[in-house]
Amino acid sequence: MTNDYRTERDLVGKKEIPRSVYWGIHSARAAENFPITGNRLPVEMIVSLAWIKKACAQANFEAGVLPEKIARAIENACDDIIVGRLHDQFIVDAIQGGAGTSTNMNANEVIANRAIEILGGKIGDYSVVNPNDHVNCGQSTNDVYPSCGKMMLYQLSLKLLEALAGLIDALDEKAREFDQILKMGRTQMQDAVPIRLGQEFAAYASVMRREYGRLAHAQKEMLSLNLGGTAIGTGMNAHPKYIARVVPILAEMTGVPFEQSADLIDATQNLDCYVVLSAAIKSCGISLSKICNDLRLLSSGPRDGLGEINLPARQNGSSIMPGKVNPVIPEVVNQIAFRLAGYDTTVTMAVEAGQLELNAFEPVIFDSLAQGMKQLTNGITTLTKNCIQGITANREQCFNEVSRSVGVVTALCPLIGYDAACALAEESLRTQVPIGELAVACGLLTKEQADAALDPIKMTHV
Repeated sequence: MTNDYRTERDLVGKKEIPRSVYWGIHSARAAENFPITGNRLPVEMIVSLAWIKKACAQANFEAGVLPEKIARAIENACDDIIVGRLHDQFIVDAIQGGAGTSTNMNANEVIANRAIEILGGKIGDYSVVNPNDHVNCGQSTNDVYPSCGKMMLYQLSLKLLEALAGLIDALDEKAREFDQILKMGRTQMQDAVPIRLGQEFAAYASVMRREYGRLAHAQKEMLSLNLGGTAIGTGMNAHPKYIARVVPILAEMTGVPFEQSADLIDATQNLDCYVVLSAAIKSCGISLSKICNDLRLLSSGPRDGLGEINLPARQNGSSIMPGKVNPVIPEVVNQIAFRLAGYDTTVTMAVEAGQLELNAFEPVIFDSLAQGMKQLTNGITTLTKNCIQGITANREQCFNEVSRSVGVVTALCPLIGYDAACALAEESLRTQVPIGELAVACGLLTKEQADAALDPIKMTHV
């Protein structure tokens, strides 16, 4: 050992650790073992770990398990992490074997060494504050890691719901703005019957409101924590007073209404809540992708496509074709939806793969959900700001399509019957004579009857 290193020991053996770092031998081995994604823990998970360790220290002090001096040092170390310090000391990859043990030990070591420093000791002298005996007192990875994962997902869901609320507001505004713009509705990419452009955007807002409700429902399940259950939910090695107090203390400290799971064994074994959350995230992405497909179609052209709306021009669309502008914002949201479907499959398989008293695959569950929620939040934000809010309508183009469409013939079925209406449609397509004129010329309707029946605005009201 040189002066630049300290020697630490575990059951595997000895290892030299840089003297200046706060992480220890468990973190070092994990960093070597899991060079998987190159991504470290999300900030939200690091901060959640610190909140949990702080609450645990306080609960153990109240239970008489930790001396006040050590408990306060641990809490002060956690405060450093909560405000953004020492995040670079969390070196373990987000994807790892061991059900999150490496992440838990990374936190234990960093907090212990910072607490040692606060108490005037030397980093690495675990006789002052021990990562396992003190920082991890009354805990197991199996209740700490799931709890910090839920805390992280709850925080991310707040941001996602805020972004989604902004999108809903923007869609509602466009629905009002476009309410009197008449256009053709289409089914199976063919002319159907008239609809108002505002009605289309109102429908987009409606589906997003449903998605908001699904996400809000799934979010509530993130408030139930198995903290206090230790290894398998039986609370082994934890003081009864600690078990009763740790989650209420955490809720008081964070201002978030966390509750201890009613059945800690169930909560440690079964991860169905993540399937529900993942499904809600995927559903939201799929609905958004369908809306973005519509936006690309409605804005296609602009001269040789539908061209009913204009999307904001965000950047040049081609390196070879001057003047081309592509629907890049809807396209990126489409791609996010594709990825969310993959994340959902990962979460589904990982939840199913649990055995007996524990599911070892929470690292990939949390990483998939966190990545998916962040990408969806960012996608919604750019869709709202850089696309929806700037959409304009081509009113004349929309009206012209209605005027020359044979789809309006549907309105004549109650008056002249389906077969006669089919014949009119066929003749109109052949001759390009409007449906109303043909109906009058054929003696099927008077002009007044035809005008009243084919009033397109009336066709768009329930």
